[in-house]
Order: sequence, then C-alpha cells, then structure tokens
Amino acid sequence: MPTLTGGQIVAQTLRNYGVEYVAGIPGHGIWSLTDAFLDDPGRIPFVQTYHEQSAVHLADGYYRATGRPMAAVTSIGAGASNTVIGMGTAFTDSTSVLVITGGPPTHMRGHGLLQELDRYTANDFPKVAEAVTKRHWVATRVEELPFILHRSFNSMLTGRPGPVHVEVPMDVQAESADVELHDLARRVPVGRPHPDPVAIERAAGVLRAATRPVIVVGGGAISSDAAGAVLALAERWSVPVVTTWNGKGGFPEDHPLFAGSVGQTGTVVGNRIAASADVVVAVGCRFTDWSSSSYARGVSFSIPPAKLIHIDVDPHEIGKNYPAEVGIVADAQRAVTALTDALSGTPHRADYLAELQELRQQWEDTLAERRDSQRFPFTSQRPLGALRAVLPRDAIIVAGSGNTQGAVKQTFPVYEPRTHLTSGGFSSMGWAVPAAVGAKLGRPDRVVACVLGDGDFLMTAQEIALAVTADAPVVFVVQNNAGYMSIRGGQRKQTSRHIGTEFNRPDGTPYSPDFAALGAAFGIESWKVSEPGSLEPTLRKAVESGAPALVEVPTDRDAAGPWVPGWWDFPVPAYIRDERQDEYHRIRATEQHL
Repeated sequence: MPTLTGGQIVAQTLRNYGVEYVAGIPGHGIWSLTDAFLDDPGRIPFVQTYHEQSAVHLADGYYRATGRPMAAVTSIGAGASNTVIGMGTAFTDSTSVLVITGGPPTHMRGHGLLQELDRYTANDFPKVAEAVTKRHWVATRVEELPFILHRSFNSMLTGRPGPVHVEVPMDVQAESADVELHDLARRVPVGRPHPDPVAIERAAGVLRAATRPVIVVGGGAISSDAAGAVLALAERWSVPVVTTWNGKGGFPEDHPLFAGSVGQTGTVVGNRIAASADVVVAVGCRFTDWSSSSYARGVSFSIPPAKLIHIDVDPHEIGKNYPAEVGIVADAQRAVTALTDALSGTPHRADYLAELQELRQQWEDTLAERRDSQRFPFTSQRPLGALRAVLPRDAIIVAGSGNTQGAVKQTFPVYEPRTHLTSGGFSSMGWAVPAAVGAKLGRPDRVVACVLGDGDFLMTAQEIALAVTADAPVVFVVQNNAGYMSIRGGQRKQTSRHIGTEFNRPDGTPYSPDFAALGAAFGIESWKVSEPGSLEPTLRKAVESGAPALVEVPTDRDAAGPWVPGWWDFPVPAYIRDERQDEYHRIRATEQHL
C-alpha cells in the first residue's frame, strides 16, 4: 500500500473518480490539500475563483450541463461559510457537487483557533453544512479518507442527486498513512431502480381511462436522462406536456404536444392545460409552490379531482403536497418506459389537441407583443427573441434570477435536456455568472449564453474574469434596468409602493455602472446596445466571436417583466384593506396542499 498524505489521498482519488476540474480559493486552512494537486502527475486543473460561493456555483453549473460531478474546495471559517449559498442552491435543485473544506487541526479544536466557530461547540461549521447537503463527513484520521471519499461519491451519484460536504482538518491533510485507494466502480450499485410492476399496471389503468391527461416534466426527468422516454410516452398516448423551472429542456418546445410551463410565472397554455387535466403524470417533479401556483385549485393544478401518477426516485416527495392515486418510487427513465410499454390501443383526443393548438397560437400572439417590440429601452422579452435567433439550436442558456428568470422560462424556447440552466428552487442571485462558466468548462463544444439582470450580475460580476482565466468563452447578456425590478414589481403589486429596489443617485435619477466598460476592463469584448436596430447584430457579433463577450442591454424599468398567469401565496399586510386583501383570502381558501 502506498504511503500518502491526506491531501494526496484526496487529489488522487478525485482524479481516479473522473473529476475533471476543482474550483476554489486555497486559503490557509487547505494549503496542504491543494498543494497535493501539484504533487499528482496527472493532476486535475484548478480553477481559481474570486469568491468561494462562486466555486460551488461553478461546480453546480458544470453538473447541470454534463451530469457529472465536480469539486469545490475552500479554507476554514469565512471561506467555508461562503459556500453555504452554493450548497443551498445545489441542495434545493438536487444537483451533485462535492464541497471539501479545511478544518481546524484535531488537536486545536475548541481553543478559538483563527476562523474557528467554537462558542457553542468546537468547530461548528459542519453543523451549518448539515442543513444544505445530502450528507456530510468530518475526517479525523488519514486512514478514514478513502472510505469517506467513496461514500461521498456514492451519496452524490445514487438516488436523488445532491451536494455533499467533506471537512478535512489541517493536520489530516498533512499527515500520512499507508492506505489503499478505493475503486469507485465497486462502491456504487449497478443499474437503476426499476418500478414495481404492480404500480405500473395501476398507473396504466388510470392513464387508459383519462380523457385530458398531462405530463409534468420536472428536474428529476433531466437528471435521469428520461427526456427520450417522456417524448415516447407523450407521442404514444397523445399527451400534452408541461415543464417546471428545472424541467425546462426535458421536452422539445417546438413539438406540437408541448403546452408550456406551469406555475406563477408559467404560461397561460401550460397552466390551463394542467389545471383542467383529469390525470397528471408527474415525472421527477416535487410540486413547489412556484410551479404549483401555491396549490390554489384550478390555477396550475386541480388535484383532486385530477388523479396524480407521481414518479420520483425520492419517496419523500410522493404525497407530500398532493395525494397520489399511484406513487411510483423508481428511476424516472425506467418508470416512464415501463408505463409506455404497459399501454395499448389508440386514444382519441382530437378535440383536446385542437384546443391545445388554439391556446398555443393565442400565447404566441401574446408573446409577440413584447418579444418583437421595438420600444427602447427594451422589454425583458425583446433581447431573448433576438438571442434565440442568433444562437445555435443546441446552445446552453443560463438564466439569472428575477424578471430574467421568468422571462426566459416563458419566452426563450429550448429543445434539449441540459440546455436551460437556472437556480430554480433557491433562485439565488449571483449564481448565473459562475454557473455559466462551469457549464462552458463542461461543454466546450456548445455555445453558452448567460442572461441576467444587473442586480443579479453585480452579486458576482467579478467572476466574468473566469471566462478569460479559465478559457471558458461565455456570452454574458446583462439586462440593465438599474435595480431589482422583479422585487419592485412585487412590492408595488402588494402595497402600491416600494423600498430598496432601485439603484438611484441622491437626486432620484437612475444610477448604473457602465457594464460595457466593466467588461472591457476585465479583458472581455464588450458592447452596449444603443438602439433597437443594433440589438440582433450586436448579439450575433458576440456569439460568433468565439471569445468571452459581454453585451449590455438597456431595459426599461417599467417595461413588463414576465407575465404572471399563476398565483403566489404572498400575504397582504393587514393595513391594506382594499380588494387585494379580499382577493388574497379568496384564492388562499382554494389552496389544496393542506
């Protein structure tokens, strides 16, 4: 058995397990570990980020684009704590990321070591990580590391994906032991969980009796590579398909059976089709409040009276928010394929499908009003239409939080899995820029465009430097409306006023950095669109440059963000006593989740 330090064990194991990049900032608490990457002759490239949060977001974007895990490493204390938003985002959206942080030397714990959290118990950071990870470990001896590492990969790569955290104390990184590195292929199960045949037959019986069925594609369908199986089921049984935030891309949006997205900022088509369905087949969908219009009956779903066939690899999600007529715990791809195979005959849905096409045309007419508008500054939708026109069909779009996130969901069609990436459930601002770089590192063969608002961009704007230093040419499209306009819009709707949402000078005029100049300062080709006619040519120039690029797009503060065809349960303050209060309580009374 070789004699290896803890750092060498980590470096060599990650290489053996197929990790292609490690991102982070090598603070003092992890020096002995990061130095070991230099010692490994087949070393993994180290991507130096400018903030620890961004390292996790970068690894998150890499996983969403490829389906393969990446590692993020940071120091102890502040460096480790900065990873929490990244881990929370990955945990909420079920993406696999390995986060390794340093820790106080085992013989120094509890003594108030520099950057140690020790007031309640010695070294408290693992408790922080516990809430935002699938599993976490603290190595106390060098000999434990091979076991801990194969367990962390087993956790990430089986069942429901999610981030894991490993703390490696500074002395464990530096000390050595005679160890055997474990073969991952012999530490993870072979194959995928198949569904119970009895459950499949029950589900097939429910679906055979349906007159207005709908398939809901969630993020789990993409994680399990079930898009092809979903397409086969939809076509075999003539079933319209809707998508959630993270399910977008799980069904080609130019297919005649595509009905749109569901939820508060879903589409009119998606919500109407899903809400009027008599059978709902949910594939890897956890029915969040945003995707379910806070469970208000008849807005996005009506369960009951609709019967739910719920397919998910995580039994925790079955029956959590809606009662399931049939709950199937299995890999989504295997379950959907089995369900398709169990169906026979030919359903007749001419009227239903004609209704779908009529609704699709009405929605297209609605979209065109904003997507094709020539007003300047632009609507939220106008740059998205132009960008879709200049991007290849298989390009990856990375959407920021807020108005842009909703507008992309509604307006920007995608056609393949893993080509629409967004921080759905956690909706983290600051995620998009580093995640786009991660996506480009994972898919260098694809064009990657990152579209986000200026407020989101400013959270992690420094990470555009990675497009240069990591050789990851991303096109950044910054929709500049000088503020958090999504938040402002919500405040104004609820209370007719707003606070803390506009970037203004003391005299009340809008304040904004010069984003094109900022991009140029980072060594990135940059443009600011100055009039409607130059929008598409500028975006085309950026995309065709093949280099890191930034395009600033002035966006009207009062030009509408996404449409809001759904419902979001946001309580109205008691001192507001007009019709908003009545409407809130009326719709809240229809919520079905309780």
